[in-house]
Amino acid sequence: MTEFQTIRIDVDDDRIASLTLARPDQHNAFNRQMIDELTAAAAELAGDDTLRAVVLAAEGKSFCAGGDLRWMQAQALADRHGKMAEARALAHMLLALNDLPMPLIARVQGNAFGGGIGLMAVSDIVIADAAARFALTETRLGLIPATIGPFVMRRLGQAGTRQTFITGSVMSAERARQLGLVAMVAAPGQLDDALSVELKAVRAAAPGAMRIAKSYALSQLGQPDADTIETAIHILADSWEGDEASAGIAAFFDRTSPPWAS
Repeated sequence: MTEFQTIRIDVDDDRIASLTLARPDQHNAFNRQMIDELTAAAAELAGDDTLRAVVLAAEGKSFCAGGDLRWMQAQALADRHGKMAEARALAHMLLALNDLPMPLIARVQGNAFGGGIGLMAVSDIVIADAAARFALTETRLGLIPATIGPFVMRRLGQAGTRQTFITGSVMSAERARQLGLVAMVAAPGQLDDALSVELKAVRAAAPGAMRIAKSYALSQLGQPDADTIETAIHILADSWEGDEASAGIAAFFDRTSPPWAS
């Protein structure tokens, strides 16, 4: 397996791979390097016919805080073409993980915001610690969760989307389970036990049959296509160019409240 700087891949004797986000000091927030490395890792994992499953995990206290501060600053300064290029890279990374031929199981040990929710949405099964908290916080910055939208909306359905996209309110792991984002909520200290139960089921299933079952399921469930992704990217670019985004991002960087907050 290729050695990366922001992520890590390990494969055990049962041919179950662990894909681990490894920027704990930045709460595993995305920058362009991590996005590119995750895309490359997905291609590498997809090409290994011996793998039975992939566990998506993270180092540190947080699963994924969304966009890295410096990456967000670079996007704020970029022109429309530059903003769209970064959004397109993120979208295609999520698509590559979504389309992995083997089961993708997310082990969520801490909070996930923005793009972290996107990672959960492209996973087949999400096991979360009971203390974890989740939110699509983009509207608090004057933006919208557009790039991850096609994946998250398909996961949450109409009701879940409308409850989480608009206000960006924080939800508990149990609430995320009720909405379908999380499959299982593990009691404190029992996350790895819950993961072991799921991996026991993986080991009991025929590897080829699991791949066929996943392919069939994805083909019937209306997965995001290139046109859907491009529409989302254009909507995000429009959002970035609005007055609210300018004010919200400036307030975020200055650690002050945006003008609409009370």
